Amino acid sequence: MPARPQLSRERVIEAAVAVADERGVTAVSMRNVATQLGVEAMSLYHHVANKDAILDGIVDAVFAEIELPDPELDWRTAMRRRAGSARETLARHSWALGLMESRRTTGPATLRHHDAVLGCLRGAGFSTAGAVHAVSVIDSYVYGFTLQERQLPFEAVDEAAGELAERLAEGSYPHLRETAVAQAQRAGYTPAEEFAFGFELILDALERLLSR
Repeated sequence: MPARPQLSRERVIEAAVAVADERGVTAVSMRNVATQLGVEAMSLYHHVANKDAILDGIVDAVFAEIELPDPELDWRTAMRRRAGSARETLARHSWALGLMESRRTTGPATLRHHDAVLGCLRGAGFSTAGAVHAVSVIDSYVYGFTLQERQLPFEAVDEAAGELAERLAEGSYPHLRETAVAQAQRAGYTPAEEFAFGFELILDALERLLSR
């Protein structure tokens, strides 16, 4: 029988992320993480102080998965890639949305991430206040879109639109029916397309802010 890998803080956090992915963040406990690892809960205390330390760790692990802005790229491309990576990461870890901004103890990956994002914007010429405004509006959009994407049937939007168009009688709610009919006939619609459209509007607005 192969020897079990030695327990470490990294393995504890990985197991906690797996528990959260499978059962939600409310299921993350010392006992459940220990069960995921096949060990006793008391053995975790050699590597993490308590459940709060685990929650801090899994948030840091999520930030570590998000692509950092590349200093070799122009700021718009860097922000676009970072936003796309954040959306994909949050889709993998849907529990993270309600946790990422609530932890007070920030880990190294989180600090590195925020520093790189602010550094990219400052390097592009944004003032300190302008960079903060930019991060706020970008993250609000990314988090909000991800939440909406999780709740709405984006993958079957043409089907949903078709059903809505059939339910709306001719002449009633004319603008809604017109939109539903057009959307039902639209081929190849994807959440990524909608995300990109909105994000380009934000980048255009930030470009105008920067030019001022």
